[in-house]
Parts: sequence; structure tokens; C-alpha cells
Amino acid sequence: MTQGVIDRRGLIMGGAAVLACPAAARRREPRGERVPNPLIRQRADPQIVRQADGSYTFTASVPEYDRVILRRAPTIAALATAPEVVLWRRPAAGRMAGHIWAPELHRIDGRWYVYVAAGDGDARFRIRTYVLECEGPDPMAGRWSVLGQLVTPWDSFTLDSTIFAHRGTRYIAWAQQEPGIATNSNLYLAPLATPTTLGAKPARLTVPTLPWEVQGFKVAEGPAPLIRNGRVFLTYSASATDARYCMGMLTARDDADLMDPAVWVKSPEPVFRSASERGIYGPGHNSFTTDAQGRDVLVYHARDYKKITGDPLYDPNRHTRVQRLRWRSDGTPDFGLPAANGYVVI
Repeated sequence: MTQGVIDRRGLIMGGAAVLACPAAARRREPRGERVPNPLIRQRADPQIVRQADGSYTFTASVPEYDRVILRRAPTIAALATAPEVVLWRRPAAGRMAGHIWAPELHRIDGRWYVYVAAGDGDARFRIRTYVLECEGPDPMAGRWSVLGQLVTPWDSFTLDSTIFAHRGTRYIAWAQQEPGIATNSNLYLAPLATPTTLGAKPARLTVPTLPWEVQGFKVAEGPAPLIRNGRVFLTYSASATDARYCMGMLTARDDADLMDPAVWVKSPEPVFRSASERGIYGPGHNSFTTDAQGRDVLVYHARDYKKITGDPLYDPNRHTRVQRLRWRSDGTPDFGLPAANGYVVI
């Protein structure tokens, strides 16, 4: 696999070994980085990517929903104060002039791309996924333009595309409202033929049906892949974007046919949810990265209060947060509880 395929979430960088003596492992483990939590305020749907040179790039939704931003820093903690550049702004009218949501940065075959959901000027919730392309090797300095719309079988509400590679295939996972299914969005998977086209008919991986997936809205969105310990984990977010927002997870063996929905097992309960005892509400739309030692780090957004006035979508205070991702002895991720405000060591 090329660097371009895999940069996106550090999926093959490092590993979380399951150790026979956890206490001894902790004594030998290098001290982690001290990071403020929240890491970046008023940035939702965060993606942090560790690049081949060891630096980190960050992108996310902004409260104005009007632009795509990027930061770069040598460490995760330094992203908090890193200069932020605007890669692209929505036009004044027409296509893509509405809400701009959840950008993700990917390097594919030596070129930089951003996958982003955008509405239209006269219909801001007519959300579709588009691909931006960078001219030049540096995404912070290159010229960005719209390559085109991601083509799926249905012209419907589409968002939260992410790219990952596994066993020689480049996949795209995303959320979409499928005609004939009474949900806001389901999760889909397909091989990616070109940055804007699928290589096969998509597989519908999950539909929100469980009680914790249908609070306020029937939602499965924000897929985030993590390949570890002989399995492919795909986290996702569910329900409305207030304190009921939470994360679920699909799991498949890494030697399974990922395009077969039957190989995916859904968590019966959320794997990550609000923690009133820590003052953190609505954690979700996560990504994964790794620290300098290759240890896994969970990246997500959440609020630090429960009561919201008006539509939660327009409350600006979904902040980017990070914390160490731990592993159980059976090789599955242990998300624990969202860390309280302050500092964390990752």
C-alpha cells in the first residue's frame, strides 16, 4: 500500500500489543505527551492525522459551516496553538454554498484530497459529499479546487466519507440516506475506483435501529476505521447532536470479506457516551491517530455542558478532545469514559 492510501488515520502506524504483564508494561512505557483538554475549542467532527514525517495535521467543522480549515504541528499538543489556514471557502451562491460539514484530509496516489459534505445555497440541508483536490505537494500552501461530487447510487443526503486501505484494497466508508429506508443516515462501504467514483455496488453495513441510535434522529454517521489485533473496527456516531450523541462500533475479522454485511457485528450498547460525572456530553464523530511511540489516541468532539438553547446544530461549543485509547486483553478497544476538562497524558 502507498503512503497516500494510509496516511489518513495512522491505521498501520504502530500497534497496540496485548501484553501478558500490564503492570510491567506501564513501568517500561515512555511517558506520553501532556495535552490540554479540550485541545481545540469550537472545532467539531475532528480529524487528526500523523503524517510520514511525524507531524500532525488537523481539520474539522467550524461553527460557521462556511469553510475548510487545516492546521499542522510537530506534536498533538502543539495543534492547540498552531496557525490555521483556510483551504477553501464556500461560494456566495449555488452549489456548495450551504452548510460545509466534516472535512477529512486524505493522500491518494501522491495527491492531497479533502472529502467534505456541502449543502446548496438555496437548500443548505441538501447535503452531498464533494471532493476537493490540491495542486502541489503541500496541503497547507497548495491551491485547492473542487474536483467533483462523490458519485453513489442515490442522489440523497450524503456525508462523512472516510478512506482506508486493507489487504490491497482502498475502501471508502460513508453515511447516506437511502431511498425507501426511513432513517436519516445509514453506513455504507465500497471500494474506491477514483477519488469521486466507487469501484463496486456499496454494501449497507448498518441501519440505526437500537434505542441509543434513534434518539432525536435515526442516525449512523461519522465512520472511523481502526485495524488492530486481527480485526477491523469501525466506530460510528448515533442519535441527535446533543447529550444523546454517542458512539457505536462494528467489528469484522480482518480476513473476512468486508463487503459482506453479515461479517460485521454491531455493539449492542454504545462504546462511548456522555459522562455527567465528568461534565462531558455528546462525545462522538471521532477519528484515530497515534502518538510518537505509535500508541493509539482517540480524537472526538464533545460539549462540557448539557443544556442547549435552540438547535444543537448551531451551538458552537463542540470542542475537539483527545485521550489515550486503551486495549482489553481480548484485543478489543476499551474507550472508557470521556476525560474531564483539564490536561490528559496521551
